[in-house]
Amino acid sequence: MSAPKRQDTRKLFENLSGSGKSIAVLTSGGDAQGMNAAVRAVVRMGIYVGAKVYFIHEGYQGMVDGGDNIKEASWESVSSMLQVGGTVIGSARCKAFRTHEGRLQAALNLVQKNITNLCVIGGDGSLTGANLFREEWSGLLDELLQKGAISEEAARNNSALHIVGMVGSIDNDFCGTDMTIGTDSALHRIIEVVDAIMTTAQSHQRTFVLEVMGRHCGYLALVSALACGADWVFFPEMPPEDGWEDNMCQKLSENRADKKRLNIIIVAEGAIDCHNKPITPDYIKDLVVRNLGFDTRVTILGHVQRGGTPSAFDRILASRMGVEAVLALLEASASTPACVVSLVGNQAVRLPLMECVQMTQEVQKAMDEKKFEEAVRLRGRSFENNLTTYRLLCNRKADSELPHSSFNVAVLNVGAPAAGMNAAVRSAVRVGITEGHKMFAVSDGFEGFYKGQIKEIKWGDVGGWTGQGGSLLGTKRTLPGKHLDKIAEQMRIYNINALLVIGGFETCDRIKQSASGTKRRVFIIETMGGYCGYLATVGGLAAGADTVFIYEEPFDIRDLQGNVEHLTEKMKTSIQRGLVLRNENCNENFTTDFIYQLYSEEGRGVFDCRKNILGHMQQGGAPSPFDRNFGTKVAAKAVQWITRTMKDSYKGGRVFANSEDSACLLGMRRRAMVFQPVAQIKDETDFEHRIPKEQWWLKLRPLMKILAKYKTSYDVSDSGQLEHVTRFRAKEGDASAAI
Repeated sequence: MSAPKRQDTRKLFENLSGSGKSIAVLTSGGDAQGMNAAVRAVVRMGIYVGAKVYFIHEGYQGMVDGGDNIKEASWESVSSMLQVGGTVIGSARCKAFRTHEGRLQAALNLVQKNITNLCVIGGDGSLTGANLFREEWSGLLDELLQKGAISEEAARNNSALHIVGMVGSIDNDFCGTDMTIGTDSALHRIIEVVDAIMTTAQSHQRTFVLEVMGRHCGYLALVSALACGADWVFFPEMPPEDGWEDNMCQKLSENRADKKRLNIIIVAEGAIDCHNKPITPDYIKDLVVRNLGFDTRVTILGHVQRGGTPSAFDRILASRMGVEAVLALLEASASTPACVVSLVGNQAVRLPLMECVQMTQEVQKAMDEKKFEEAVRLRGRSFENNLTTYRLLCNRKADSELPHSSFNVAVLNVGAPAAGMNAAVRSAVRVGITEGHKMFAVSDGFEGFYKGQIKEIKWGDVGGWTGQGGSLLGTKRTLPGKHLDKIAEQMRIYNINALLVIGGFETCDRIKQSASGTKRRVFIIETMGGYCGYLATVGGLAAGADTVFIYEEPFDIRDLQGNVEHLTEKMKTSIQRGLVLRNENCNENFTTDFIYQLYSEEGRGVFDCRKNILGHMQQGGAPSPFDRNFGTKVAAKAVQWITRTMKDSYKGGRVFANSEDSACLLGMRRRAMVFQPVAQIKDETDFEHRIPKEQWWLKLRPLMKILAKYKTSYDVSDSGQLEHVTRFRAKEGDASAAI
């Protein structure tokens, strides 16, 4: 008897139709890098499902003015937008929309185009305005009907207005999401400047005071301080206590005494003291010069932070949010509240818009009432964790103030070098010292371990490591299996109670790819990643690739031929360039050279080809802000876990660690950082190809194909649930309850 067929419980987006629906997208408020990627995703996803999609140029002003400001979008009209900063459809402050008359005119303009689905990309003010518009919608239609401006049929067909928001703000000042569109790119601009300034500061033993944006939110200041290892940071949510001037000068003086040749102080533009008095860069400069006599310079970054091309992170974030926004609009009913698409962990979620707005406003209220700890808590788990980690790493205690433990902890890098390793080592060393442990550094991975290349590492030894690429400890691919006895002997010699291993199956966040070029040209790019197609896939999503070939998704000559035909059709449109990415080990026969020669032959007379093998440049260079920040917080969390585990396992003067949960891998799973016993990971890992058996990011591949106009299936089972804003509270003493 055959087994009953398993019912397919997946929710597929093919069952959601946009036929007969019209969607409009607008950008409002301050511009942010990545807005164009969001606009592109909304337009292409909307067209893909059969809806009409409209641009509203110049934000709410264009909605009020109507006419040519509201234009139907085509697939080709959003080509080449991914890599462009700002917003190509324009953004403007609009006083008229704040009036009833202005919103009445805007409603008329939308009804005339049968637009009842609105996607708004902007800050909390823009989203609040959209929600008010939605609440007034039925009344506005009644008023237009009474004036004879619209017919009863038009009023009936446009009876409900659906709103979905995406937060575009470089300040990351919106509660309910871990990251807003534009924040990561702004951090790139800041860190680029800091890295450049550090070289000149070291040359002349200077102190630099940098002002970054953040009138009401200190996220940019806090995270950039964490990412560059700044000596001091000022931001509005946590004003310094009375006497901060002397404390700061003392710390700067101590750092110089430790032969540190530069000092970096970061100031948010909205920084205040505990009496609500502004703290300005010039005031800090005068203070340092007067009290210490240090050569001090001020740099105000200003609108540089808004400029430039969006980072890979922002392109992917905005693309995912744009697709999710269209799904939310397709599923909305008349009773569905306006929602905002947010990022929690690595998941795109929908939250009630006004719940998020209300909590964002509560932050400012708490700050006005000088309830600064409450303001930090309301900012959310990511912000609170960043602050806790910064305090751990940058507030060095005197040796007499440190707790005393009898534990020795060793740190080593293994596998290929990856950007962010040094930030993780610095964090681990300093958190370990703060916990009272003696920290040891192992050079050259497991090979150095069994050879005894081990030495104690102090607080000052890791100064300036955060922004360094590669692995300063050195790393080799040598596996420990053949040398376990020698490694065990070294652990006995140095009495090492715990080991923090940073590395493993190679990963790298740094992707630099461009599909721009001359017309009728296809670029074929080979990426690294071993047998793991993550780099190729997310690189393809960030660069707007036509297709990406990876090991996890087998392909044959028919797929290659299908892609050639797709590119041939594409060249007949106004988009006359293509991008194909290939993971280095995706197929042993269909090599990059083979694909290049095949495409060159099959595309003869239609397009020509160029190929590029990126190679080890992907591992080189300075780490991104994300890698610095992520490495720092993960290492801090790891050392704190090690501390707790050693204390729990300490009996009779020795550490007993025989249970499987005493050897764990730390990583992100969906929305949280999880410690998973290595013994359990064996069953989940394909060791031959050095990849997990299940890859979460494979769910992004259909999204990439949809945006490249391929017919595909897309499982949206994780979408569709309207959640609620949670008020997170980290456990006391846990520096990394959330990333």
